[in-house]
Amino acid sequence: MAATPTFSFGDKIVHAAMPEWGAGQVLSAMAHSENGREGQRLKVRFERAGLKTVSTLHADIRPAEAAAFSARTPEEQAEATGADPELAAALERDPVQVFTSLPDAASDPFRPLKSRIRATIDLYRFEESGASLIDWAAAQSGLADPMVRFNRHELEQFFGRFARERDQHLRRLLLEAKRADPATYQAVLKNPPRPVADLVRRVHAQG
Repeated sequence: MAATPTFSFGDKIVHAAMPEWGAGQVLSAMAHSENGREGQRLKVRFERAGLKTVSTLHADIRPAEAAAFSARTPEEQAEATGADPELAAALERDPVQVFTSLPDAASDPFRPLKSRIRATIDLYRFEESGASLIDWAAAQSGLADPMVRFNRHELEQFFGRFARERDQHLRRLLLEAKRADPATYQAVLKNPPRPVADLVRRVHAQG
């Protein structure tokens, strides 16, 4: 069996089972043992998850030679996120509005109804977990690393509100299609994508 690697202050590491945390820097390392096994308890600051305490006996901690770790402070990293200045100002004023707004492709009334339905259904690719949550937050905010600015609990709350708005919007579009574009409505009804199948059935049941 390969020896468990040891780490010390300043080492750059990744948690192989939690890639969405990004790279981390070891802030302290203490030896500890369990059931005759020797390991370390590490305090690590991760790029996307903040401060965590992990055990090398339970977590797959690996050196991060290939990981892009930033030693910048959160403030410096926030300035380097690449967010559009106008969007960054909107995030300062009302982050809830930014995170719950639907993209123009789904919501612009001047776009064809079929196109808006397709774009809205595509939003169901995002999930409230793991890397998918971070991908969604980056898409909504324009931030390269949303967890520099917001913690996971905040992003989960934002996502919950976004998901409700997304569901309500799709329901409205389907009802509109039911009246004004029966061909599009029947196409969705006949073979609804799995994430929206229940919602489509509920809309159809409304008569």
